[in-house]
Amino acid sequence: MAEAQNAPVQGGTVPAGSTTAGQIAVAAESTVATRMSAPPSYDVADFPVPHGREEEWRFTPLERLRGLHDGSAVADGGIRVEISTPDGVTQETVGRDDARVGRAGKPVDRVAAQAYSAFEKASVVTVPKEARPEEPIRITVHGEGGTAYAHQVIELGAFAEAVVVIDHTGDAVLAANVDYVLGDGAKLTVVAVQDWDDNAVHVAQHNTLVGRDASFKSVVVTFGGDLVRLHPRVSYASTGGSAELIGLYFTDQGQHQEHRLLVDHNQPHCSSNVVYKGALQGDDAHAVWIGDVLIEAAAEGTDTYEMNRNLVLTDGARVDSVPNLEIETGEIVGAGHASATGRFDDEQLFYLMARGIPEADARRLVVRGFFAELVQQIGLPDVEERLLAKIEAELEAAV
Repeated sequence: MAEAQNAPVQGGTVPAGSTTAGQIAVAAESTVATRMSAPPSYDVADFPVPHGREEEWRFTPLERLRGLHDGSAVADGGIRVEISTPDGVTQETVGRDDARVGRAGKPVDRVAAQAYSAFEKASVVTVPKEARPEEPIRITVHGEGGTAYAHQVIELGAFAEAVVVIDHTGDAVLAANVDYVLGDGAKLTVVAVQDWDDNAVHVAQHNTLVGRDASFKSVVVTFGGDLVRLHPRVSYASTGGSAELIGLYFTDQGQHQEHRLLVDHNQPHCSSNVVYKGALQGDDAHAVWIGDVLIEAAAEGTDTYEMNRNLVLTDGARVDSVPNLEIETGEIVGAGHASATGRFDDEQLFYLMARGIPEADARRLVVRGFFAELVQQIGLPDVEERLLAKIEAELEAAV
């Protein structure tokens, strides 16, 4: 793969790997795009209707949002949500006036604000102080063919530890906000799987507020859907917090999958690490990865790194990979980013084929190895096996 590391490219895109320009576009820019956007707000009226020329919308096919961006999408209860909580963990259904709703962060675009304005009831899952449930909290969101707006809150008390699995299946048009609030010393791992049917549309903002010396680990897995656009955002409530954002996506023919991340280092002596990997196949498969990291002037002692790698399996696929790093203080431990996009490594294929492995099997082994490092970090055998099976199914169609 061709790799761009700590090397901003101003004012455009560059081809990478062996794929022709126009099939892949990779760029690195030196300013955080969100600084040019409207200020965060709970009020949808504070965001103009996007037209596709705005920085935060320029990669998104607005006509495929089914009216989520302009207010024409009408909620009709298009999802079924089931929540399984271990002993000691509580789940409540609350109104928008509950103080916990929206505490982790405000909406930063019109769809997120529309979702916040339109949801009727929010779900709040609470892990009390020092609780450490042995089983994961499992949230299943199943689309039933309609349109829905939703809000989910996951809150951990001080020194609590928990694993949350959020599974999206079925067919729906869904706009949602998800809040993760970590108390001091808490540890939260979230696995969010987007395994939608082919016609689904899913747009969501994930807000995380990390407490003093707390640890947050996010694993985002995206396979299905016609259009999926996720916006994970992390900020810190105090010093010593850490965030690890892991993602993998497999973009198939005609799919648009967009992951836009922001880690806002607004407190001193915090750390973050971002690793996203994607594979693409088929005509008009389009993956977008935007990785924004902001180190504010007060965030001395920050240690951060972000990386995005993409593997293009066929002609006709396109990747836009844009790592952004903005640093407002020189008193940091380290900061860097890398972006790499390309086709199969011919040397790897030659090595495997020279040892008697057929080309189709060799290609599958290369892709499986490409994702295996991230899948193994999930730590839940049933989820890992399911994802590896899904990757294998995608590869059967690719080679």
